[in-house]
Amino acid sequence: MPQIEVETEIYSDIHTCFDLARDIDVHKESLKHTGEIPIAGRTSGLIKLGEWVSWEALHFGIVQHLTSKITEFDRPNYFVDEMIFGAFKSYRNEHIFKQENGKTIMINKFDFESPYGIIGKLVNWLFLKKYMTKLLKIRNKMLKSTAEDIEVKKLRSKLRLSEFTKL
Repeated sequence: MPQIEVETEIYSDIHTCFDLARDIDVHKESLKHTGEIPIAGRTSGLIKLGEWVSWEALHFGIVQHLTSKITEFDRPNYFVDEMIFGAFKSYRNEHIFKQENGKTIMINKFDFESPYGIIGKLVNWLFLKKYMTKLLKIRNKMLKSTAEDIEVKKLRSKLRLSEFTKL
């Protein structure tokens, strides 16, 4: 079973990063190039333990449907989404968050298994693992950018407030 691990350093607080990673609207925006949209279950806002979402997207020129459920949840440190319906035989995506030296380390551990036995293993080796890694990195880049933009806005607000209080 292939495992992908992607680590992203984000200069923002752990709570902001955790909430952005489970925000359906942010997820949709981060993968808009695939036309990914939520079509059932939790279709906007922050997904929570026990909730599920069904997605529709275009991958490899084929409209795909996938439903995942939040099966573990420990805010702001960890959550897991697992496929309950879709093209994979199985998948489990662990989202791990650690606060270190003024930044958040976000780690995705994505384990998946393709259907079709040896043919699925060949597809994994030829291109699927690389494709999934690229999707995770695209998504994390957008999460990083959004979280850091929020952090800049917080700092600007604090600076304006401190200038105001000096008057």
